[in-house]
Amino acid sequence: MKLGVFTPLFYDRSLEETLDHVKESGLDAVEIGCGAYPGNKHCNPDLLLEDESARRAFQQAVVSRGLMISALSAHGNPLHPRKEVARPFHEVLEKTIRLAELLEVPVVNCFSGCPGDSENAQNPNWPVVAWPDDFREILEWQWKEKIIPYWKEMGRFAEEHHVRLAFEMHGGFSVHNPPTLLRLREAVGEVIGANFDPSHLFWQGIDPILAVRHLGPAIFHVHAKDTMMDPVSARIVGVLDTTPYDQVMRRSWIFRSVGYGHDYKFWKDFVAALRTVGYDYVLSIEHEDILFSSEEGFQKAVATLKEAIAVGPLPKVWWA
Repeated sequence: MKLGVFTPLFYDRSLEETLDHVKESGLDAVEIGCGAYPGNKHCNPDLLLEDESARRAFQQAVVSRGLMISALSAHGNPLHPRKEVARPFHEVLEKTIRLAELLEVPVVNCFSGCPGDSENAQNPNWPVVAWPDDFREILEWQWKEKIIPYWKEMGRFAEEHHVRLAFEMHGGFSVHNPPTLLRLREAVGEVIGANFDPSHLFWQGIDPILAVRHLGPAIFHVHAKDTMMDPVSARIVGVLDTTPYDQVMRRSWIFRSVGYGHDYKFWKDFVAALRTVGYDYVLSIEHEDILFSSEEGFQKAVATLKEAIAVGPLPKVWWA
């Protein structure tokens, strides 16, 4: 298993400076944003798709430092009901898939997106309850008319370009937990899998270890990010918390650097669960901790994961 980082964390640095720092920190891989929510400072698909020499230089910058690209990322909402909003997200996703093929990167990370509640909608609608019946009817309309048709088309496109699509299960989007991930995978095919980020499962009350065992081979990529539940606010506010992230004292949960929401034991168990189901790829650190600077949070995550990660191949049972 390898240790990597999602590079938007270092948007104050150039690509070369970022790669040098990642290597100096003892990591093996980078996950790079290609636009949409992560931005494209370190990887501009428009340039790299059109300019072969720029593409070779980009690859060489990574490979020459002994690193690999674990995934390209295009997190956005291509299902947004307003076409002028959805279109740029869709275009970035298509370009990222095409670029991943050329760079021989096997995985593109993304969000499922979230549609509106009708053809006339102006904003996304994320149903989270089964009653009143309106919400259930909206949910089924979304899956039948928007979610499955769009991702069937994009799944075919990804397969044509020899790339797999890894969905981050994230609140506010249609794929937000293991059942919704598997529902889309069943409808579209094995080109669909998870970019497994335990931080978004913690606050939903989902056990990431059990989720790993449930998803198994549907896990294509893994984010390493933690969440801390506030024992007081969570009992007052609940977990569907719209309090701004910078109002830490009022929130029921906040994202934390790895090891600061859950201890070494969890992260060791998490790595063991991943290896048990056959995942032996990359743990990609993502930092969104308001209590640590980017650099301090990154280094603390590195220290925790270097203790927890299993580097060598799975051994044979030599003792029995």
